[in-house]
Amino acid sequence: MSGHSVTGYKSKTVSTWLALLLGSLGLHRFYLYGFKDLGGWLHIPPTLLGLQGLQRMEALGQDDRLSWLLMPMLGLSLAVAMLSAIIYGLTPDEKWQQRHNPGLPERPSGWGAIIGVVLSLLIGGAVLMSTIAFSAQRYFELQAETVEPSGDSQPPAPTPK
Repeated sequence: MSGHSVTGYKSKTVSTWLALLLGSLGLHRFYLYGFKDLGGWLHIPPTLLGLQGLQRMEALGQDDRLSWLLMPMLGLSLAVAMLSAIIYGLTPDEKWQQRHNPGLPERPSGWGAIIGVVLSLLIGGAVLMSTIAFSAQRYFELQAETVEPSGDSQPPAPTPK
């Protein structure tokens, strides 16, 4: 999509905080580019599928394999939203102004955007590591289930020749 704003001034700080708080639903994209932005709409399905996975695990327990596939989608959606917040918050004010507010008077972003970046780094890192750990654990549990135990704890005796 084009980098031009739909209407009015687009605040770097507001964009950063929208990505931090509601970015997995694409609200930061809708704020910047309007409701016709495909990128904003593409945030919603993986978030809803991930929430469905959480609901399935709550209802059916940790052995539900479909929830194993769905839940990481939520984690990745949240991590992408945190990355967007970091990128927005660290964009230089001049570049932000040229991209989102051409022809409008410049407004400095201040500390609000930086605080949003710090929180996004903390939350994004925790979410990404949790998603990786959860996915790896489920993968290895699945691999362990597919190995058939022999039933004996001792190796077989050698056969006489």
